[in-house]
Amino acid sequence: MSTLILFLPPRERLRAQGQATPDAAAETRTRKQAVSEYDYVLSSNGRQVSAEGRAAPSALPRADQIVLLPADHDLAWHRVKLPKVGRARWPMALPGLMEEELLDDPESLHFAIDAEAQGGEEAWVAVCPRAWLSEHLNALDAAQLFVDRIAPVSWPGLPARGFFEIQPQTDQLLLHWADAEGVSSVRLAGSFGRQRFAMGQQADASWSAEAHAVQAAEQWLEAAVPVQSRAERALRALDSSWNLRQFELAPRTRGLHALRQAYRQLMHRQWAPVRYGLVGLLLVQLLGLNLWSWQQNRELAQLRAAVEGVLKSTHPQVRAVLDAPLQMQRETELLRVQAGRAGAQDLESLLSAAATAWPADRSPVDAVNFETGKLSLSSQGWSEEQLANFRRQLQGEGWQLEQGDGRMTLRRAKQSERKSP
Repeated sequence: MSTLILFLPPRERLRAQGQATPDAAAETRTRKQAVSEYDYVLSSNGRQVSAEGRAAPSALPRADQIVLLPADHDLAWHRVKLPKVGRARWPMALPGLMEEELLDDPESLHFAIDAEAQGGEEAWVAVCPRAWLSEHLNALDAAQLFVDRIAPVSWPGLPARGFFEIQPQTDQLLLHWADAEGVSSVRLAGSFGRQRFAMGQQADASWSAEAHAVQAAEQWLEAAVPVQSRAERALRALDSSWNLRQFELAPRTRGLHALRQAYRQLMHRQWAPVRYGLVGLLLVQLLGLNLWSWQQNRELAQLRAAVEGVLKSTHPQVRAVLDAPLQMQRETELLRVQAGRAGAQDLESLLSAAATAWPADRSPVDAVNFETGKLSLSSQGWSEEQLANFRRQLQGEGWQLEQGDGRMTLRRAKQSERKSP
């Protein structure tokens, strides 16, 4: 399943004291420019980079799923003990629980919680401005790009991970750090970074750096640092269980888009065992159907061979067997004719059946009309009781009587129409 990863531009922050504050028009132009183009990474399988670049939303390549990646320093992480209420009520409870830790108005913030979190337990909560995130989602929706997931590049947990990059604004070495204590982005120009990330305390950490920050990172760390491109780091972010698109920013899907969303969800990497199980179950079902069909065909072939054997043993003169039951009937009829015996469709058999069931109080019939397999008699002067008795006796012998237009017609009843006397 192809995946399109979009890097969200870093959101604007307050200027330091002494720096000029841009006017409102310039700030608006900067904000519009921030959503006009996105850096992207395209992967056909979620493991390898197929393409990368920068484009406007309307020119972005299409993929089966779209993932947004906010910058590390655009997300704040807090450890909170969740209330014992339903998950849908957590957003209303979190502002009160985190009031002392939040710098912005809680009403303007978006909260996201790990999908595996349980009420009454401590869990990590990711926090970011809601309006900033909604602006990007709306811009992509307008370009018919429906975001399936918002994933963090770094998230709390073990093993500890450190990534070095050069900050574009200051050309200073920047370290993005994630461990069981949280996520932080620290400039390493002063002594704070050295004290915070002492080598003895971070011996088991996994380090990496972008290409043009490797030399500075190795000098600071005093050890070799492997290169990890921005695209490779983005693909690694797909392995996390985090999805920040939840609660009020959860996607609202309908109709075909809902089916498309469900398909994308099923094709996600974490659902791979389910897909393999469904494919395996389908293969087992197909194998079972094929075995059952083979067994039925084998039994049918045995029955067909038995019928053909009876035909050849009874009528050895038949050499080519095309339709054994029909040929058996024809050969038997031929023997009957050669022996001079009446068949069920002959006049003698029909007259004999009529004579057997003929009412004692009825005079002999004056005229009959015979066609092959049918004998027509006049029903004039017959009472309903006589007709009913006549029909009942004939049915007991395997014959059928039809009445209409002053006549009654006698013929051999079909197998499905025969009734027991």
